[in-house]
Amino acid sequence: MSEIIIETRSLTKRFRDFTALNQMNLTIRRGDIYGLIGDNGAGKTTFLKLLSGQLFPSEGEINLFGAHMDRELEKQRKRTGAMVEQPGFYPQLTVEQNLEYYRIQKGIPGKGIVEEVLETVGLSDKRKKKGKTLSLGMKQRLGLGIALLGEPELLILDEPINGLDPSGIIEIRNLLLRLNNEKNITIILSSHILSELEQLATVYGFLNNGCLLEQISAEELHEKFRNYLDLQVSDAETYTVLLEKELHHEEYQILPDRTVRIFNPENETEIYSRLAGTHAIGITRMELREQSLEEHYMSLKEGGRLL
Repeated sequence: MSEIIIETRSLTKRFRDFTALNQMNLTIRRGDIYGLIGDNGAGKTTFLKLLSGQLFPSEGEINLFGAHMDRELEKQRKRTGAMVEQPGFYPQLTVEQNLEYYRIQKGIPGKGIVEEVLETVGLSDKRKKKGKTLSLGMKQRLGLGIALLGEPELLILDEPINGLDPSGIIEIRNLLLRLNNEKNITIILSSHILSELEQLATVYGFLNNGCLLEQISAEELHEKFRNYLDLQVSDAETYTVLLEKELHHEEYQILPDRTVRIFNPENETEIYSRLAGTHAIGITRMELREQSLEEHYMSLKEGGRLL
C-alpha cells in the first residue's frame, strides 16, 4: 500500500459561532488525484487553506508527510505547492518576472527552474507579457506555475479550472494528468465541474456543511453506481403496481413528470415497455442510464451519512 501523504483526525475549523469544517477524518496517499466535491460553503476552501497553512485548526490534527507539530508542518509544507482561491501574482510584472520573484522568495536555487516551469505550463511564448494582460486561462497557468516552483511532491489546487473555456479546461486537465503520471505528484483539488473531476480524480471526498460524507476511490465508486431505466408513462401509479406484481421489482422511484425510475433493471428494456403496452399505458420516453457523480453526491446529501 502506498505512503500516506495527508491524514487528518477530527479536523475542525470555527469562525466564531460558525463551524466551517467539522470533525474531518481524511486520508490521501502518494500518487492520488483527490477530488473534493461540495457546494459553495461546504468547507472545501477552508480545508485547503488549513492544509496549506493559511488557516489554523480550531480542533483536531493535520498530519503531512508524517509530521503534525506546528514547526514540523511548516517544514513539510516546503514540499507542497498551492493555488487557493485566486492565483496570486503581481499584475505589473511579466510572467517571467513573477516566476523569478517567487523563485527567490522561496529560496529555490538556479534560474533554470523558471525556464522549466514556463515550458511545463505552456507559457514560454508569454514570458514577456504582464500579468494584468493575461487571459483567465493564462492566469490559471501562471498560478499553477508558481505552485510548481521547487518541484513539489503535493499540489493543493482550489478550483483550478474555474472560469476556463472548454479548450482551457482540457489543457489544464491534460497538464495535471501529465504531472501526476510523469512526476508522481500527488494532487488534491476542488471543482464545481463534476464531469471534469470524473476524468481526473482517482479518489473522491464528498463534503456537505463542513462534514465529510464519504471518501471513496473512483474504482469503488463506479462499482456502486446503479444503472437505471427511466420510463415516462401516462399512468405512473398503475405502472408501478404492475411492476411489483408482474415483474416482482420493488426498487424504483416515481419522479414528478410521471417518470418511473427503475433501479438496476434485471430484464431487457422491451420487457418493461411491453408491460406498459399490454395494459394500455402510454410511454413517451424511455432511457437507460448509469447514475452520475452528481446524482451520487445528491443522494449522499439527502442521506446525510457521515464518516
